[in-house]
Amino acid sequence: MRRLLAPLRPYRRHAIPLIGVLLLTLAAAVMLHIYAHRQAVAGLRADATRIARQQERLLNSELQRFRLLPIVLVEYPDLGDALRNGSRQAADRLNEKLRGLAERTGAPVIYAIDRQGRTVSASNAGQPDSFVGRNYAFRPYFRQALTQGTSEYFALGNTSHRAGLFLARRIGPANAPDGVVVVKVEFRRIAQAWASDPGQTLLTDNHGVVVVTSDPRALFTTMQALTPRARGEIEQAQQFGGVRLRPAPYRLEPGGWATDDEGNRHVVARVAVPLPGWRLIHLLPSRPAFRAADSWVRSATALIGVGLLALALLAIWRRTRAERVVQAREALEAEVARRTAELRATNDRLTIEIAERVRADQRFRAAREELAQANRLGSLGSITAGVAHEINQPVAAIRTLAENARTFLTRAAPDKAASNLSTIVELTERISSIVQEMRRFVRRGTHGMGPVALDAVLDGTMLLIGDRFRSAGVVLERPTGGSLPVVVAGRVRLEQVLVNLLQNALDAVADRPSPRVRMCVREEGDSIELTVEDNGPGLDPDIAPEIFTPFVTGKPDGLGLGLGIARDIMREFGGMLDTIPSSLGGAGFIIRLRRA
Repeated sequence: MRRLLAPLRPYRRHAIPLIGVLLLTLAAAVMLHIYAHRQAVAGLRADATRIARQQERLLNSELQRFRLLPIVLVEYPDLGDALRNGSRQAADRLNEKLRGLAERTGAPVIYAIDRQGRTVSASNAGQPDSFVGRNYAFRPYFRQALTQGTSEYFALGNTSHRAGLFLARRIGPANAPDGVVVVKVEFRRIAQAWASDPGQTLLTDNHGVVVVTSDPRALFTTMQALTPRARGEIEQAQQFGGVRLRPAPYRLEPGGWATDDEGNRHVVARVAVPLPGWRLIHLLPSRPAFRAADSWVRSATALIGVGLLALALLAIWRRTRAERVVQAREALEAEVARRTAELRATNDRLTIEIAERVRADQRFRAAREELAQANRLGSLGSITAGVAHEINQPVAAIRTLAENARTFLTRAAPDKAASNLSTIVELTERISSIVQEMRRFVRRGTHGMGPVALDAVLDGTMLLIGDRFRSAGVVLERPTGGSLPVVVAGRVRLEQVLVNLLQNALDAVADRPSPRVRMCVREEGDSIELTVEDNGPGLDPDIAPEIFTPFVTGKPDGLGLGLGIARDIMREFGGMLDTIPSSLGGAGFIIRLRRA
């Protein structure tokens, strides 16, 4: 029997590595499956958040474009005559002006309502669906504008039967109003733009009703059960006409997930929009990402299995070769010869390594400057929408003021025309300062250091990022009470550090009930300390000690490079950047600079 089993021993010895390869491959498949699905979910959440923020910026830009119209319309001389005196001639002139303004701005309709709720003038006057003569006293936006001055109300038009947001503004004082001017904003173009992005987007009002969406099935559905009070308010105001509000085809779940009527799961991203109580919800289907992850797992598992099998076969082959004494001796001699040659080349290799390290240090310095430039360009993308709004507002106002100035000149009112022209000059100077600040911020080759006034640095930073705080409704406190000291730094790179810290603070307080960010300056001998604090959730204790380390970040879509670049810039200035406890309860950072 022993003689019969002797030929099988080599095969049994070789089977052990093959079984190990099988077990390791199965373990790798399980670990890769867990890792791939986690990465897929993280990627989906990052994509959903990025798309939701892009779509919110598009919506905010559209709203800001139309919110300026009611303010400008107050300047029209014919508006007061048509509302107070009921002048037919003034109403006809106002109809033409409103029609031209609606065509230029793309507003669906602009109309003026007297204090009794009757429409006296409209941009669609003379058309079959004209608003002139109709009474809108029952509409909440009319009543709210008379009592509160302004109102923004979404409803289904009872004349056009098209949904839209009604922007209303009172004309005249609160104790004796002349009436209300209304601009209607429709969102069909925005919904079409949203439809070009992956997934589905839902915009809900303060009652949870889907009012704008890229999915026609979800329009005028509810994401949550309506309270009896909310349902009564909707029915009394005829907000959605005769449309029956049914439950939405998507059911939100804890943990940032949603399930549709067919049982498919979606990753959910929610962002606030510049309307009280409204939310923008973006859903990305998870099935395609999981399919791609599973396909990658199968491919990676196959590669790992093949690699382990190759290693096992190589080990078997080497073991078999080692049993051959002659071949083992030759392999040993070859190894000794190879090691001898390596020792002889040690000096040459050390010389080459030293030279390579010098070149690597030079490449590192150049790469660090390129990374700082890329960080500035990356920051520019997040502030572009705010800067565009800072420019669009004056441009729209310039056009309206110029038209009014022409009207005043034809009516022999040069004083009013001169006032409008002076305002136009101020607006053009503001546009010039914004453009110059952006060009300075992205300009390459700003390596110099010297005396820099903190006042100028803070003003330039506010031009770049100030509108983002105003659009998000975040209170930003900056130093006041006299001029600030002069420090040793480079203006553009110091602005880059401040923009990075303020953007992080703005992201941190995005979901807080009363968001605040504070900047303070304190003088300590020859040092100047500038602190940036917020009332956000604060730094994650797990990553706080390494927050300045590259690729360490608390943001789901962050790279973790901004703070590291900022600390390097401060060290080049001979200063310091570090974290401190925030007096507002969130995160705090301190910048220490030398006095010039």
